[in-house]
Amino acid sequence: MDDSDRTGSFDTRILQQGRCPECSGTGELRIDSENINEDFEVEKQTVITPCQRCNGSGWTPAR
Repeated sequence: MDDSDRTGSFDTRILQQGRCPECSGTGELRIDSENINEDFEVEKQTVITPCQRCNGSGWTPAR
């Protein structure tokens, strides 16, 4: 924990960051998949993983 956590100060570098283009700022990626089981039924599922580009923060580093 750094000093800004205790004092409630705001890091202005956050204002200069842009949303991650990979996950659109959500911090997670959703991958839809379809499988056919042994009864020939289609099973759909969504896999949710943290975005690798922004490490799950939803923001890209400021330039």
